[in-house]
Amino acid sequence: MNFSISSASFKFLIGWSAVFLFRLIPFRPPNFEPMLATVMPFSKRYGILGSFFFGFLGIVLYDAITSGWGSWTAVTAICYGLLGVAAHLFFKNRDASVKNFLLFGIPATVVYDAVTMTIGPIFMNQSLVVAFTGQIPFTLMHLTGTIVFSVLLSPALYRWVVQNERFELTFLRTRAVAMVEK
Repeated sequence: MNFSISSASFKFLIGWSAVFLFRLIPFRPPNFEPMLATVMPFSKRYGILGSFFFGFLGIVLYDAITSGWGSWTAVTAICYGLLGVAAHLFFKNRDASVKNFLLFGIPATVVYDAVTMTIGPIFMNQSLVVAFTGQIPFTLMHLTGTIVFSVLLSPALYRWVVQNERFELTFLRTRAVAMVEK
């Protein structure tokens, strides 16, 4: 199915809310977050454009509410948008299974971290050696999060949100009209 505002908007809000609420948990391990694991199930259904915007806007909205926008917002939002596109292409002819979430998620996390590692050296005059050294534990934690959320969250979101007709705005609108007419 291609991206449609009417079919995706409520579901996107559910996905973004899940990521946002988890990321607000105090004292959670750094970089242990469900963004990629949330992008993957949505990318199976909402096409290239929908997949890009889910990842891109997920970061832009989160930063707008929490830390404010900066150079990191542009880089991470574009990266997550592109991960959404790559996930759509990967899942286009594959099942939304734990195995496939892991097959995509693990290398995607490594690539994402390699690209975003350059934020410090490019924008903040950090040495590449310091950025790379600091990136190792960061990426290990990110991979741990990707694995945990790909096993637990991605399949649940796909089954209970992405495929669920009850979260379609057209379904909700039809139900509301039926209730009013009673």
